[in-house]
Amino acid sequence: MTKEKIYEEEYVNINGANHYLLHYKTKQENPVLLFLHGGPGQSESMMAYIVEDYAKRNYNIVYYDQRGAGKTFLKNKKLRANTQILKDDLLEIVLYLKKMYGKDKIGILGHSWGSALGSMFVLEHPEHVLCYIGCGQVVDVMENERVGYQKLREAIEQAGNDKDHKALEKIGTYPLEGEFNMNYMKKMGQIRNLQGKYNLAIKADKSFVRMIMKSPIIGLRDLYPFMVGILYNKQVTSELMAFDLRKFGVKYDVPMYYVLGENDQQTPVEMGVQYYEEIEAPNKKLYIIKNAGHAPMVDNTVDYREAICEIVREILAKEANCYNKI
Repeated sequence: MTKEKIYEEEYVNINGANHYLLHYKTKQENPVLLFLHGGPGQSESMMAYIVEDYAKRNYNIVYYDQRGAGKTFLKNKKLRANTQILKDDLLEIVLYLKKMYGKDKIGILGHSWGSALGSMFVLEHPEHVLCYIGCGQVVDVMENERVGYQKLREAIEQAGNDKDHKALEKIGTYPLEGEFNMNYMKKMGQIRNLQGKYNLAIKADKSFVRMIMKSPIIGLRDLYPFMVGILYNKQVTSELMAFDLRKFGVKYDVPMYYVLGENDQQTPVEMGVQYYEEIEAPNKKLYIIKNAGHAPMVDNTVDYREAICEIVREILAKEANCYNKI
């Protein structure tokens, strides 16, 4: 018996590119969340089935493959992006979804690089935003890398692993100052592999590939943009290396929620918590997901789901309270 398909796929032509959107719908009256993936250039729509294929969801959610990532990349291989282009794309996507779902505002859920893009959008366009949810929240990228590197060194020393210690020493100075080039990319890849081994970052191993290949929307051709994403997004990544959210301030005009993995050292959880504590917003709440790292939606799906549903319940309760006061 074939399982009923609970998602919808579409391409939307915006700013000269065909953008891929993956919809997981519930009721029309429920809030809409827009999921912004990490990377840059690393689509997460292929993992959506793990999180969204369950009955208790009280929200509609749309997974968006940004320019240079996933199925959007496959439709527009010759197009390149920078941060401003991705911000312009995002605004048009939000306006499109507001009209499609009949909403005045939608929620932004940003993961990793998507949390940098999402935070900038929320600060620049609060009039379109119902709430912001930051997961694997990026604060200061260079500081992220320094802290993550030090945590990795401590983990290797604690494990007494001579082979990994030698591998770390061979990588040499990290992070590097200056241009994000091929040498920088190579070192970052080596650091991520070691961090994954010690559960400090996403572990791109065989089980991760198998998880992706089980996705109902994936095919072999979809693996190509995943493998070359960082190369094709070199400009965005270079700009990201200079990103420091603290330079934008701490005042937000929308409810703010952070959902962070307790073991995350790819975007160190302690940095996310510190910035969260400084945030000034109409409402805010912090969730620390146990037994999870940089991708809590995969590491501890149950607790991650409950956090998102609780956030939406709170939003719905506030909306109902405001309606009753009219």
